[in-house]
Amino acid sequence: MEQSSKPHQAERGQKTTLIGIGVNIGLVLIKGTAGFLGNSYALIADAMESATDIVTSIFVWVGLRTAARAPDQNHPFGHGKAEPMAAIVVALALVGAAILIAVQSIENIRVPHKIPAPFTLAVLAGVVIIKEILFRRISKVGAEVESSAVKADAWHHRSDAITSLTAFVGISIALIGGPGYESADDWAALLASVFIVYNAYHIFRPSFGEIMDETPAGDWQGELTAIALTVPQVQGIDKFRVRKTGFEYFIDLHVKVPGELSVTQGHAIAHAVKSAILHAKPAVYDVLIHIEPAGISGPQPNEYNLSRRKF
Repeated sequence: MEQSSKPHQAERGQKTTLIGIGVNIGLVLIKGTAGFLGNSYALIADAMESATDIVTSIFVWVGLRTAARAPDQNHPFGHGKAEPMAAIVVALALVGAAILIAVQSIENIRVPHKIPAPFTLAVLAGVVIIKEILFRRISKVGAEVESSAVKADAWHHRSDAITSLTAFVGISIALIGGPGYESADDWAALLASVFIVYNAYHIFRPSFGEIMDETPAGDWQGELTAIALTVPQVQGIDKFRVRKTGFEYFIDLHVKVPGELSVTQGHAIAHAVKSAILHAKPAVYDVLIHIEPAGISGPQPNEYNLSRRKF
């Protein structure tokens, strides 16, 4: 996206993150108190999960602020990597919370305890609704600004909703079943920990791919070829590389042109192709173009990598 819009995109992500932090502070107090008074470890575990939401959301907020900073001498490509790094922190925190919940759930299953109070169901129903609304709102913003950290924050809210839903089911079973079903609440918390780990992977995988400069999803070759061919004298694309850094994309492109053109003409074509790409795809921050004479194919990706190796 254009440099002028970058702070705006980061600001949108930060705003939704702060909203989530505020909501989670309230939910931790409500769920923790209700779980303690209502004899429900599933609800207490849910409060713990919301507490991790607060911590990780702070990491997301810091990551978004850092990613929005302009390039400097030490970071010529900008600070965008801070954004997927924040998402990875969220994923790791989710795994930690899941392990803690699972361990405590197993311990509670082994130790007899009272059936949770009926009023805890009303608390959980409200939590599920609030968290699902937060997930949908923040997920929408994350998709619009193409932020892995904001998407991760959204999925953290979804995992909280799942935890609350499983707790609702477990407590319902305990109340309906009566004596002998007290541990249904704890089994629900244990099941929730599995869902949380799954969500953690869902967050971690794309964020790690971005850190490793994995090619972003989408038909980049087809789109870049179509854009380049709108420039006179361009005969195709020989090779391309695309990587995402924070809110922006960087492109390396080999463009085929007639071999008899002068260096000056080739230079002008390269600028024209770059301008066309930046205009057509505002999310692209910079394009590095190499001019290739038509009819002479550049090395294939494997050959290119091999040629750079040192033995």
